[in-house]
Amino acid sequence: MDKPRIGVVGIPGKWSTEILADKVENQTGYRLVIDMGDVKLDLDTGTLYYKNKNLCELDALIVKKICASYSPNTLDRLELLRVAEAAGVRVFSSTKGIMQLIDRLSCTVTLRNAHIPMPKTTVTENINAAVSAVAEYGSAVFKPLYSTKAQGMCVIENTDPEQVAQQVLQFKKDNPMMYIQQKVALPGKDLGMVFLGREYLGTYARISGGDSWNTTIHHGGKYAAYTPSDEVIALGCRAQALFNMDFTTVDVAESDIGPIVFEVSAFGGFRGSLEGIGIDAAELYVEYVLNQLNNEK
Repeated sequence: MDKPRIGVVGIPGKWSTEILADKVENQTGYRLVIDMGDVKLDLDTGTLYYKNKNLCELDALIVKKICASYSPNTLDRLELLRVAEAAGVRVFSSTKGIMQLIDRLSCTVTLRNAHIPMPKTTVTENINAAVSAVAEYGSAVFKPLYSTKAQGMCVIENTDPEQVAQQVLQFKKDNPMMYIQQKVALPGKDLGMVFLGREYLGTYARISGGDSWNTTIHHGGKYAAYTPSDEVIALGCRAQALFNMDFTTVDVAESDIGPIVFEVSAFGGFRGSLEGIGIDAAELYVEYVLNQLNNEK
């Protein structure tokens, strides 16, 4: 029986994309890394071409990354992949699942509607309401609705009201709908909980480096192994189950108000799993995809 042809949607040259493509090639002998910026959809013929390859003729697509940075354009790219899904191509994770997580507000509303504990959050387009939120929270993290790895985020402290208003106005220039979250005191780390096929694999910690308010690796943080409590594991399981993702990570923190969820990832991370807890998530993901395709025949 022929081995499946599986394409990897990602950023050519980036470690996580290339390592996933390596794993696919090792298992199937087929390698195709797809840059969505070069994909063409023809709705009349129902074809979705990347260079000379019609993606609708593949057996599966694994979406590792859809854009270098999140934006509403990311959703447009996912719409193109819906055509491949309709043609019978299995997409991991489904476009519907990813779409719910690209927009931070969509993810948050789903989590809060399910009573998942999160930091206090205000979402508004109103300047006065945003200033009032800073006054209430004391210290607030302003987050773009479309971002990854803390890009575009800033902390606004409750100082002089005029200065706060100026900072809010500056943020609003690029973010008409302002997502404002109370800055929670963390114990120098937060957690990445790894899930494959809705099953829990393990947890790594991102430990803060230097004086940065966030723990991302881009701001000096580092990965380490961590064993959370059963309560925290149960919380992560509840959060990720809302989105039916094939592979994801849940960002959790053990705060002074108890365990809280920041977000569920649209794509999940391989490096934290590998460096933090020694789990080759890319290898396991490809094995999972092959098993799913075999079971669906």
